[in-house]
Formats: sequence, structure tokens, C-alpha cells
Amino acid sequence: MLTVETIRKIKVAHDRHETPIRQISKNLNMSRNTVRKVLRSEETRFEYKRAIQPMPKLGEFTTLAGKRVGAGCRASTQTSTHDQGLV
Repeated sequence: MLTVETIRKIKVAHDRHETPIRQISKNLNMSRNTVRKVLRSEETRFEYKRAIQPMPKLGEFTTLAGKRVGAGCRASTQTSTHDQGLV
């Protein structure tokens, strides 16, 4: 992910200091294609977000854990309500 700060460094180096793309990529330790992409676009932030996790490691455990946590929350609220009635 490129931050706004890195994008600014690339644009300033290229526009003001007339630094070549190859030198910018060496200085910032990134590919020349990435530097070109930044210079050609008007974006201020580049990031990638995956829409669907193809192979989730937890799988069905997340649904089981969600059910158990939900059941535990309900049990604790029932207990606390019951205890308040006894006091």
C-alpha cells in the first residue's frame, strides 16, 4: 500500500527535481512500474482490498465460535437479571 507521503515524495522528486523514474525507484526501493503508475494517475492513495477470502483458515470454526460467544452472552445476562431479582 502506498501512503500519501510516498506519493508526494515521488511527485516532488519527478516534478521539481526532475529525477528520472529509475532513480526514484532506487531511492524509494520500489518498482519502476509503481513509480510510473503514481506519476500517470491523479490518485492520492493506492490500496488493495480482497473482496472474498478464497481459503479462510478458520473456516467453520468462526460460525461455531460466534454461536458459543452469543450463547455465553445470553447466559450471563440471564444470570445477572436473575441475581438482581434475588437481591
